[in-house]
Amino acid sequence: MKLQIPIHEGLFTWPDPEPQLLGSRCTQCGETTFPAQKDCRSCGGNDTTIVKLGNKGTLWTWTIQSFLPKAPYNSGETAETFVPYGVGYVEMPGGVRVEARLKPNRAEDLKIGMPMQLEIEPFRTDDQGNDIMTFYFSALQEG
Repeated sequence: MKLQIPIHEGLFTWPDPEPQLLGSRCTQCGETTFPAQKDCRSCGGNDTTIVKLGNKGTLWTWTIQSFLPKAPYNSGETAETFVPYGVGYVEMPGGVRVEARLKPNRAEDLKIGMPMQLEIEPFRTDDQGNDIMTFYFSALQEG
């Protein structure tokens, strides 16, 4: 039986009909981070809680990845099959900026400040034939 497995536990709610990213918030200073961390990078405290960051944000900055990434960031592409893709930072409610692959993948379709929506999709297939799931952000379709 083929399974869908998160690329890393604790990055997003899964399975979930409306998945959200998961981060951590320091109970001492209130700093919120993604991905979740046990210790606070701001005050050095070691008391953090897991928080849902949401599933919508704003494109803060972006670029086009025009070269084949190395493992573990490669989804199984080869030099012959690689297609450039958008990558950028999406600012979530509360100000946390998340680095992610983007859709659309053409420079003319990406604009700083555009609304973005979280998506969970297969990234690659493991040796047992299971889908390894990761998150992307796509342009939010208004309406």
